[in-house]
Amino acid sequence: MIEITTGIAFLLSSMYGSGNTITVATVSQSGVDSSTVKVETVNLQDRKSVEKYLREQYSDTPILVDIARCESTFSQVDKEGKVIRGRVNSADVGVMQINEKYHSVKAVELGYDLHTIDGNIAYAKYLYEKFGAQPWKASSKCWSKKV
Repeated sequence: MIEITTGIAFLLSSMYGSGNTITVATVSQSGVDSSTVKVETVNLQDRKSVEKYLREQYSDTPILVDIARCESTFSQVDKEGKVIRGRVNSADVGVMQINEKYHSVKAVELGYDLHTIDGNIAYAKYLYEKFGAQPWKASSKCWSKKV
């Protein structure tokens, strides 16, 4: 069985999701003619929903789930639906607390919007593949215990 998460998530969330939810479509295929589409909604104001989504997206890099727990406690948006910002540095945004000052230009070049959960986690994956966990060194006392 091959499982593919597609860009349909962006399309569905723009059509059906509010600023506090995203809709994710997963296509599972077994064989040539058999496929099913599973559609689920991720409530961005529910930390358990965000954590579940991150665990699915980062199944091959679970350290990024631990980093998200430490950086944002699995929060992408606040109670008003606005993207969260860092307490220490307000340039840090989203569930992965990506610093806009240092990363916004590159994120845009790569086609990622750091203010959406999908853009935030995709850029974090890019950073991790390029630099390892170094970009989140400041919170390593929290997440390195699990490594």
